[in-house]
Amino acid sequence: KQWYQRRVPITAGNTPDLTLFVGEALVGNEAVDQLVKFNQSLIDHSSTALAGTKSVIDGILLTKFDCIDDKVGAAISMTYITGQPIIFVGTGQQYPDLKSLNVKSVVSALLR
Repeated sequence: KQWYQRRVPITAGNTPDLTLFVGEALVGNEAVDQLVKFNQSLIDHSSTALAGTKSVIDGILLTKFDCIDDKVGAAISMTYITGQPIIFVGTGQQYPDLKSLNVKSVVSALLR
């Protein structure tokens, strides 16, 4: 099974307070595809009626965000597709390296 299909039984038997998609920023549009598949898997296997629902996830966490350059556009696509925010970005290996998204830096990277 794909990783996103293995995740579904975990939420089916529980009621999480928050469901985040965790993806690697370096992979660009591949992360968008992973997000869409993960979200759809949650919708398909949800115990509640979610027909027509755009998103089940509550937000996005992108790792390795300090290393991206032109792939930053995929992050914007992810928020557009789901309607959910990027809650945290990872910029290192430790918990303090989880940061709130700096929108100005994303816009700056897009305009380079």
